Amino acid sequence: MISRTEEGSPGAHRRDALQTVTGSTFASLVLAGEGPIAVEFMSYGCAHCRALEPILQQVATRVAAQERLFRVNIAVEDGLAGSYGIKGTPTLIMFLNGQEVGRVDGPRPTFESLLAAVTQPFEP
Repeated sequence: MISRTEEGSPGAHRRDALQTVTGSTFASLVLAGEGPIAVEFMSYGCAHCRALEPILQQVATRVAAQERLFRVNIAVEDGLAGSYGIKGTPTLIMFLNGQEVGRVDGPRPTFESLLAAVTQPFEP
């Protein structure tokens, strides 16, 4: 189940490997972030997003030493979704030093496919 609480708030899900970013934090955390960053554009009402969530948590834990993973709730952050042309959820966008380097729309909810989706754009 996706935790609806914001990171750092009372009752926040402590095992959440993905930090939620907002319109006010996206530029500093993603665009100004150094190194590989993957962002899941999702919605809590999306069945595909719910199916993807536990596996994406595993992938985020696995790549934590090399890469940061964030999420954007498009129901709240529709401006960010529009800025990146998000047509459906889930959509993963990979950034390297603030530049988009890869995108996967509706990835299959398997560990191998998600791991490949968030790491291949950063391979030489």
